[in-house]
Amino acid sequence: MRLSNLTDYAIITMCQAAAHCGDGRVSAAELAHESGLPVPTVQRLVSKLTRAHLLRSVRGVNGGLQLGRPAAAITVADIVEAVEGPIALTACADHGDCDYEAGCNMKPHWPLINSKLRGALAEISLADLRQEPAAEPSQTNSQEELTV
Repeated sequence: MRLSNLTDYAIITMCQAAAHCGDGRVSAAELAHESGLPVPTVQRLVSKLTRAHLLRSVRGVNGGLQLGRPAAAITVADIVEAVEGPIALTACADHGDCDYEAGCNMKPHWPLINSKLRGALAEISLADLRQEPAAEPSQTNSQEELTV
């Protein structure tokens, strides 16, 4: 499975918006500038993310964008679904469209697979993405530990 560039950019945009938590509101143009993404792309994403209640848009002199809820309560699954729609690895699991449906023995299993994938993405919050990743042990260190 590969996410679209737009979904990748949505995650980047949401991380950038989360960086402004507590600092008031930020504009789509500011998010674009800070992330290095094109303004029209960020504006299109802001529209999708606002419809999904992941961002909130406030009008007026002190207007702008802010997270729709705390960063810890927004997951990667939420962002993916805001851009891509429901998480489904196959079209048949999502739409039921399949030329081989009559003889398919996998169809009953796709809901479980999709649920597990969504669950894994739902375990990663926007707050988690704002933290530095934990250092992974190098392959050399792992091999040294095995030989000791």
